[in-house]
Amino acid sequence: MKAVKQVEGRAYPWGAVNIDTDIIIPSKWLKTITREGLGQGAFETVRAEPGNVFDDPDHKGAPILIAGDNFGCGSSREHAVWAMLDMGITAVIAPSFSDIFAGNAFKNGLVTVELPQEQIDRLLEVAKSDEIMIDLETETVTTPFQDRFEFTLDPFRKHCLMNGLDEVALTLANADAIDAHERHQAEVTPWLVPQ
Repeated sequence: MKAVKQVEGRAYPWGAVNIDTDIIIPSKWLKTITREGLGQGAFETVRAEPGNVFDDPDHKGAPILIAGDNFGCGSSREHAVWAMLDMGITAVIAPSFSDIFAGNAFKNGLVTVELPQEQIDRLLEVAKSDEIMIDLETETVTTPFQDRFEFTLDPFRKHCLMNGLDEVALTLANADAIDAHERHQAEVTPWLVPQ
């Protein structure tokens, strides 16, 4: 997982509420065995509409999505996070997230920032023309207009995101302790050691 300390750039000013994972990535894209290319299917039904924010040249390739309440509801498909990452989105700012989506996002390095609706409304306005910055160290979202919105990250999730630690990396960080435990177990229960 790639370490994320800051996310800065343009944002998709979408603001739609109750966006479920089927809108993020339709089920027909779930047949793949790789994560690459899922960005093509991200928000496919929305992108089919003329004048949608995702295909607006002013926002194309934006690393931030500003969404509405209850983002990521619906099924627990991890593909939704993979699709967003593949299209270049590394952070989503919304008033709330589905628990399962937030968990999948964290485990894959997608930053989720919860802010009150009035701050979301302000960011939707700013994102129409200017960049936004998310700083995980200071837990703030700032704009070129001196807006400064504070959010809270779980300390463990913050540590993992800022250091690029997924579940495998966290386990490998304890490799010495695991090896010591296995050596000890081999000594006290030698009959369990494969020959």
